[in-house]
Amino acid sequence: MPPRRFQFSLNPMWPHYLSWACVGVAVFLGFVRYGVIDRSDPMHCNALLSGGRWLDKKYKNWQPDGCMMHQYQPKDVATCMNSQKVVFVGDSVTRQLFFQFAHVVDPTLPTSPPNDEQKHADYLYTSTSNIQLQFYWDPYLNSTHIQDILHPRSRQRLSSDTPALLVLGSGLWYLHYSESGGLPAWEARIESTLAAISEAPRPLADVVVMLPVEDVVPSKLSRERAASMHASDIDAMNSDLMHRIQPPASRDPFAFLPFPSHRPPTLPIALPLVFNHMLHPSQTEDGLHFSDLVVRMQAHVLLNLRCNDVLPKTFPMDKTCCRRYPWPSVLHLLVLAGAFLWAPVNWLLARRFSPRSSGLPLLTDEEKPGLALSFAAAIIYVADRTGFWLKEQKQFDPWTFGFLSLLSLALGLVTVKQADNDLGFLNREQTDEWKGWMQIAILIYHYTGASKISGIYNPIRVLVAAYLFMTGYGHTTYYIKKADFGLLRIAQVLVRLNLLTLLLAYTMNTDYISYYFAPLVSWWYLIIYATMAIGSRYNDRTVILIAKVFASMTIVTWFMNEPWLLESIFQFLARFCNIHWSAREWAFRVNLDLWIVYFGMFASLAVIKVREHRITDHPRWPLVVKTSAAVSAVILLWFFAFELAQEDKFAYNLWHPYVSFLPVGAFVVLRNANAILRSASSRMFAFIGTCSLETFIIQYHLWLAGDTKGILKVIPGRHSRPLNLLLTTVVFVYVSHLVAKATGEITNWICGTAKAAPSLPMSQPAQPLRPPAPTIETEEEGQEVIFMVPQEEDETRKDRDGNPLPREPDTPARPQRRWIDRLAEGSSPQPTPGFRVWYGDSEWKPGLRTKLFIGLGVMWLLNIMWP
Repeated sequence: MPPRRFQFSLNPMWPHYLSWACVGVAVFLGFVRYGVIDRSDPMHCNALLSGGRWLDKKYKNWQPDGCMMHQYQPKDVATCMNSQKVVFVGDSVTRQLFFQFAHVVDPTLPTSPPNDEQKHADYLYTSTSNIQLQFYWDPYLNSTHIQDILHPRSRQRLSSDTPALLVLGSGLWYLHYSESGGLPAWEARIESTLAAISEAPRPLADVVVMLPVEDVVPSKLSRERAASMHASDIDAMNSDLMHRIQPPASRDPFAFLPFPSHRPPTLPIALPLVFNHMLHPSQTEDGLHFSDLVVRMQAHVLLNLRCNDVLPKTFPMDKTCCRRYPWPSVLHLLVLAGAFLWAPVNWLLARRFSPRSSGLPLLTDEEKPGLALSFAAAIIYVADRTGFWLKEQKQFDPWTFGFLSLLSLALGLVTVKQADNDLGFLNREQTDEWKGWMQIAILIYHYTGASKISGIYNPIRVLVAAYLFMTGYGHTTYYIKKADFGLLRIAQVLVRLNLLTLLLAYTMNTDYISYYFAPLVSWWYLIIYATMAIGSRYNDRTVILIAKVFASMTIVTWFMNEPWLLESIFQFLARFCNIHWSAREWAFRVNLDLWIVYFGMFASLAVIKVREHRITDHPRWPLVVKTSAAVSAVILLWFFAFELAQEDKFAYNLWHPYVSFLPVGAFVVLRNANAILRSASSRMFAFIGTCSLETFIIQYHLWLAGDTKGILKVIPGRHSRPLNLLLTTVVFVYVSHLVAKATGEITNWICGTAKAAPSLPMSQPAQPLRPPAPTIETEEEGQEVIFMVPQEEDETRKDRDGNPLPREPDTPARPQRRWIDRLAEGSSPQPTPGFRVWYGDSEWKPGLRTKLFIGLGVMWLLNIMWP
């Protein structure tokens, strides 16, 4: 008997096990960091003041450890300071920081003293927002000004006179001038200053900052300065400051444990030791004073320290350093409780009170959609509305962008599969693949912060246009062939597109319109529906249908070029629905792709007519295909040259509505140039394509962070970004996949459709009546509803009386029946139970209109009562 060979096979469920393991690792790391490591610094104030790194080589993007900084604008500072005064006292280093701070507050103020003769003078400025900015030259902190500040008289103790920010800086002059008394004199002065601040009967300022002694670059110092300013002395002075202001016991992450220990209280003083980490030898000429770029970023650190927790805590949540997340209102808490607990409570009650509870499995098919959606809503909220996981800023790096793009392309090519036959023009596998690789490109674009790079932004705009092209193409094909203009069809599309978006708009307390893709596709679907439904009896007449499309183009273009119309609608929504959307932002989104949907509609009509007239049977058709492919290749090359030649993305945006159809159409022609290309598709890209809607929306909070302004960081550490990207990507894609399946099931429940067994086809004559209600097939549940070209069935088509109907025109290679035919055909089969909104068998079963009315009514009430 021959020996048995070793065989190894993976459990087919391994992707699920791996994904859940990654979720568990992410949650565990969050508990360890949030509950132990960062317990002493939950707001990340110490992280802001103690460490960080430059993300770029131009010294414009400083990254504190584990939180997101905000780049302040004058309007933000005015809101924060509220006409208070800001006081700086110190030496030339403090003076430079003062001028950069003043320039951030008011760009009209100078960035340096007017001349060298006045560099040791005091300065007083008032910004356009009525903020008083004061600087007192006092390198030894022993003048009468500082004494008046440290020991205010009783009449000066009014809260209105309290500075918003008091910044003190000293040290280098004690080193440089020996007659000052040197280090002993500095230590005595610092001790008395800190004592006065800590013993003051009331705070001397909202925030008191003691600047560290600045590190110098010895090789660039003058001979006189180099002889007196030594790095060892500066290190000793900063160490003394840190131990006085932040004793070691106060920085102990385990200080919360109930062990007896002496924990001296920290002083009400901020010590930004990070200022020295921000310095780089290349940014100084004299070894002492550094470039305005570096010092201006130090000013932003002070503003983040003082203002982040004061500014209104509304969407977007893009400031996480030294800032508490807002506590939800009562109504918001009720919404969160409903979203998070509805499915788990349903599951628990089913096992506790249901008469069939003894025979129930751990999870039934009816319970999985609700549990998946509740889990997704909870983890998304925890990720982007709490400090459970860290958030950091984006920074574009061409090498990272290129590597991720090439890696994704390689994985997509490795998973290419070839079908046994020609699947037809724009078949389902191909469109899923198309949506998938486009979504991956958009995700990489967002994650790497490439929006400022015009050469990348412009093609990404074309990818968004391609999505809208598919919307126009798919829905037009459906309505021409099926003529199903009923409410059920509208509900299926709009509920599927907007269910997740509306859920996140309420749970994350954001604007629905900020998730612009779902609103944009919904907008264009309604326009397509109106275009096809009005005068639908004439849709079989090509001339009239073309005239309807052109009329729709004209009306929509006119509407979008009359701002007052859109503003009036948005004002109505604001007054009667408490919905506050930006008409300007929405007009920008719509106008940017104003005509690409109509290009998709015309393409759909052209493909249908080519089939009807059997043009593909013409002997010269292969020549037409080859010529079209060559022209398409030239068009693509021209487009890339054209978009790269644009000055910036704003210049390209002016051209985009007029040229976006060219690369989209060229790609469609090339991708369908022959049977080999039409029958091949990438499984990885197609998988992402099946949940492209969910990945586009969920990325805002679970993969990215700060409402897309930053990135989510699950693994702490300065050098953990690559590993963090891998872990968060697995969690993000898996949650998107679960939500895609869940929203498909819940859409079926809302629309009254369910899984159905196959039935005999029932087609209609040339002038079809309204077909039976379409149901979503099992294999397509949870997928985005974008309907593609129907393919022909192999069996004889008959009318209701059983009489055979003539075959529709076919292509030379006849593919198998496609999903869209099954979607709209068939009698009404007996549905399976499917998703349930509550446990038990005797539940209230309202109709579609009732469900939609209840849903709209609940949303209206929430909007009206929302604080």
